[in-house]
Amino acid sequence: MNIAIIGGTGVYDPRILNNIREQVTPTPYGVVRFKTGEYAGKEVAFIPRHGSNHSIPPHLINYRANIWAMKKMGVKNVIATTAVGSLNPDMKPGDFVLIDQFLDFVKNRTTTFYEGGSRGVAHVDVTTPYCPSIRNVLAGEAKELGISLHQQGTYVCTEGPRFETPAEIKMFAKLGGDVVGMTNVPEVILAREAEMCYATVSMVTNFAAGISPQPLTHHEVLETMQANTENIKQLILTAIERLEPDTDCACKHALAEYGGFKL
Repeated sequence: MNIAIIGGTGVYDPRILNNIREQVTPTPYGVVRFKTGEYAGKEVAFIPRHGSNHSIPPHLINYRANIWAMKKMGVKNVIATTAVGSLNPDMKPGDFVLIDQFLDFVKNRTTTFYEGGSRGVAHVDVTTPYCPSIRNVLAGEAKELGISLHQQGTYVCTEGPRFETPAEIKMFAKLGGDVVGMTNVPEVILAREAEMCYATVSMVTNFAAGISPQPLTHHEVLETMQANTENIKQLILTAIERLEPDTDCACKHALAEYGGFKL
């Protein structure tokens, strides 16, 4: 199983795949339950990040267990989706953004597999945190499908589960943030440590606090996601068709200095 989809808010349904099965995988961080299926002759894993009923808040997602389970299953390529608020007037509700950088404002999450002890300490490079190979495939498929996609964007990750204040949004914008969400860190970092190719497609669901003319609601997020569900499904599935999981990539050697990632 070489490919995984990690579905964010609004992307809970594994039925975009065929021959769906339940999978249970134990990890040092807990048991992970997810679905597996097939598309275009390829085995694909599907994890709804917040659970199938959006029952897990962003600060309590077991990011380490999810990534470890994917690695244990043999996954080499991960396409993740996220719902985000926009700090950038050019990135409007309904737009897709192909994230290429992040700003980390999480407070209480473990962001590494390497905490000393038997695993030791590792300092992974995140100069290019999102896989260029997968990003190129996604960008190419979006163009073919006629889907509007911003080719770059900086994701500001906050702790949540509350929305941000207007003062925070103003600060994030001054620091160069384009969109704000609550889940991409530590997921992207852990995927890099696990030497997996990982890319994120974010859907703008609203303008952030202080930019939006009305108070923010989770219902607004879901409404925008539902209106664009078919586009995100199409983009992911056509990208899976084109992905060549065994293609060599720098992501797959991210911890070469430490002898590689070991389960």
